[in-house]
Amino acid sequence: MFSNRRFKRQVPEINSSSTADIAFLLLIFFLMTTSMDTDKGLPRRLPVWAADSLRQETLALHERNVLSIDLDADDRLWCGGREVSADELRGMVEEFVGNPENREDLPERVATEVPGLGTVEVTRKHAIVLSCHRKATYKAYVALQDALADAYHRLRNGLSRSRWGQDYEDLTEARRQAVREVFPQRISEKTYGEEGGGE
Repeated sequence: MFSNRRFKRQVPEINSSSTADIAFLLLIFFLMTTSMDTDKGLPRRLPVWAADSLRQETLALHERNVLSIDLDADDRLWCGGREVSADELRGMVEEFVGNPENREDLPERVATEVPGLGTVEVTRKHAIVLSCHRKATYKAYVALQDALADAYHRLRNGLSRSRWGQDYEDLTEARRQAVREVFPQRISEKTYGEEGGGE
């Protein structure tokens, strides 16, 4: 007859042997599709190391060839004896380095033979002197460096577009070198302030 015994229904086990493989594939997928933030530095060429016994060569510059920029302890920018914003400084540097109207109070233009460009007038003897107070913030310093880099970038882009119809970054290395010869980046930096004895 009928049995009082109840039948227990068993739940089938889930096959988990491929779980590790799926987790590994998901990990690879997310690693390949995720972009990591990278720190960006300031591209600058450091001066060549010279032993103390070697005499460093100094370059005599006329006053018209030097643009002095000061970043004070309160993060204020000074150029030409007056306080300026980063945008104003960008325009001043662009005009100083390019001297498009060949003004007598800006760097003298010298006719120079540049490979790939022919004879071009270049403000070869210009120099930008940065004086940064030790108490100035890093944010203000980077904003200053960005303004300088942007001024050179605009000048180089303008020349490359007028000559070859391309942005500076899209040029071949030989053409980029020619543009750099027309607008050489000559920046000297010094710090001052109480900490570390000052300079």
